Amino acid sequence: MSDDNITVEALARLENCDDPRLKLIMTSVITHLHAVVREVEPTLEEWGQAIDFLTQVGHWCDDTRQEFILLSDTLAVSMLVDTLALRKPESATESTVLGPFHLPNAPELSFGANISKDRIGEPTLVTGRVLSIDGTPIANAKLDVWQASAEGLYDVQETERFPNMNLRGIFYTDGEGQFGFCTEKPASYPVPTDGPVGVMLKALGRPAMRPAHIHFMVSAEKYQSLTTHLFVRDDPYLKSDAVQAVKDSLIVEFKQLDNPVEAEQFGIPSPYFKVNEDFRLASAV
Repeated sequence: MSDDNITVEALARLENCDDPRLKLIMTSVITHLHAVVREVEPTLEEWGQAIDFLTQVGHWCDDTRQEFILLSDTLAVSMLVDTLALRKPESATESTVLGPFHLPNAPELSFGANISKDRIGEPTLVTGRVLSIDGTPIANAKLDVWQASAEGLYDVQETERFPNMNLRGIFYTDGEGQFGFCTEKPASYPVPTDGPVGVMLKALGRPAMRPAHIHFMVSAEKYQSLTTHLFVRDDPYLKSDAVQAVKDSLIVEFKQLDNPVEAEQFGIPSPYFKVNEDFRLASAV
């Protein structure tokens, strides 16, 4: 059997698939995967290494770490999917990658609460509104927030050092669409390099650093959900993000303020950093 016939036969075996979308996807996957094999002509040893690599990626996944998401992120597949699947009006806030460290059970907190339990970083106040694209405030919108510490680590990376659910929280907007919480200024950090994705990055000679950011998942009834970041404007890694997730519209200034009155209102010391940013959601219709 010729190599061309192998692909033809593989595609023919999809004829009985009743799901047209699945059939379309698998036809494309088989076609392009076979094309890659023809182009690079891997040895049996190299193919075995590829299988072992994917096996190891699976073994490194658990309840608090998703190595497959990290692989997708570092190959810029996550950003490509996000760009193609989440086309929105220009006035809507841009989305970006989820990342491998989101947890689904963060605590619900009240307006102004501090998500920093370790209090090791520079105090920061984050405020803003959730709006429709025409500027109408959205009440009771949900904001799921998480970030790395001032040391560049997520709580799940060093559970013995960091309190449970450190730098995580869920907030809801008030009747005017407003939200607010306290935290610590995020720091840039390397993506995890202790697993197979880290081995891949090292072999490729690629940097592993991500610029400082705060993650947001914003959702509201009758609106498209938003997964995004706010990046620190003066971070040195904005142009070399390991997962290519930076978008210019998501780069914001963390202003340093000395306002004892506002600081006392939110229970943080002064001076502190403050970022005020609105999120605009596109309609789900």
